[in-house]
Amino acid sequence: MSSKRKLAKCVTVVSGLGLLLAATTSTAQADPSGQPTYRPLAGVGSDTTQGVMNALANAVTIGGQKVIASYDAVGSATINTQAAAACQGLTRPNGSGAGRTTLLNELNKGNNCLQFSRSSSLNLAAATPGLTYVPFAVDGVTYAVSAGSSLPLDLSTADLHAIYSCDPGYVGTGPNWSIRPLLPQAGSGTRSFWESTVGITETDVAAGKYPCISDTKGGKKIEEHDGRVLDAASLVPFSIAQYIAQSSGTLADLRGTAQLGNINGVPSVLLNTGAPATRDVYNVIPSSKVATSPWSDVFVGGNALICQQSALIKQYGFGTNANCGDTSRTTG
Repeated sequence: MSSKRKLAKCVTVVSGLGLLLAATTSTAQADPSGQPTYRPLAGVGSDTTQGVMNALANAVTIGGQKVIASYDAVGSATINTQAAAACQGLTRPNGSGAGRTTLLNELNKGNNCLQFSRSSSLNLAAATPGLTYVPFAVDGVTYAVSAGSSLPLDLSTADLHAIYSCDPGYVGTGPNWSIRPLLPQAGSGTRSFWESTVGITETDVAAGKYPCISDTKGGKKIEEHDGRVLDAASLVPFSIAQYIAQSSGTLADLRGTAQLGNINGVPSVLLNTGAPATRDVYNVIPSSKVATSPWSDVFVGGNALICQQSALIKQYGFGTNANCGDTSRTTG
């Protein structure tokens, strides 16, 4: 595709929502509820995986007791993660990057307020203390457009690079860009994964190199997997697992009129673990705890308690991960 005239040619939408996995669970609880109030493994971070981790928190027990407390990326300004006074009123982190940062901060304070973070992207930058990214499922990411959009539902990775790098042949010229590529808020794992997929860097985005890109709508930061931010001229990355779970009622439906596009001709309505933009999703734990219960029971190894919950993982739209529980991805 060499011009925005070609880009405006619509392609037939891939149908198939009727093939989506049937979900039998209700929308997950936003923050931990019920007994025990405080649990051995408290975690924060990724919006992408919060729903499935909330469900796993209700399903996974040791000795009949729930052991995971998963706190959403958005909600009240603060959270109470453990009974200690130091763990009351922690600022709620939003996204994979913020979750990692908060986990590291709390580990360095030594207050035992957080034990893991959720992450939809892999970040092996040096960290003190060392962290281990433990995969548990597979997600796909594609782009979404509104139902009234003239943007195609089939694009190549080269097309997406041209759009997100603000090539005038695709997106026009400012200030009234004819196509408006959107990104979720800074610190989002989906944002960093999508930047890598379309061949741009966060450094360049932050420096304003791509003025057609926006990460706000109506003065507010764009939250991940919320199709209501779309208009006829915009596109935004969207987790396929989230789209499946929202469309089936497993998670709150924030899609609005969003429709998923296909990348390089691979249908995206159903999660395809061989699609161009797939990613492992992780729980991040202190490397020093890999062999220590309850981290080792819950997260580590192919027989880890969350790895045994493949049916529940699939209900939330994710694919099972052949490397579930692997501990080879470390920051040090």
